[in-house]
Amino acid sequence: MTVLLEYLLFESTDEESGACSFDAMASVLPARVPELLREVEAVLNWACREFGEPSAVQENGEWDFELQAVGEHDAPLKIAYDLARQRVDVAQSPGRVTIALTVTGSPAFGTAFRDHFPESD
Repeated sequence: MTVLLEYLLFESTDEESGACSFDAMASVLPARVPELLREVEAVLNWACREFGEPSAVQENGEWDFELQAVGEHDAPLKIAYDLARQRVDVAQSPGRVTIALTVTGSPAFGTAFRDHFPESD
């Protein structure tokens, strides 16, 4: 089953080693943060379900991720993915919130990612 994402639009990069990375950034007003977090959770929960816990590909893991958030005026916000709860928590911000997600993985991960999260037109 494919999943179309509304906020996260991923750009992919393939490395000579066969590894791949998918980068997305979305900026929303406070009222839309929960919807954006649900998309981030959907991606990370899928990856955990299909490929196990995140671990650096260089350490023979199938996939890994980096998650960052900033508020208005580029103020860093604390953000974390709780693997046990399968939830993303981010500090509240009174203004616009920008979240960046980078997911890296093996060639098999990349193929599955592209199939599950196809690019939108």
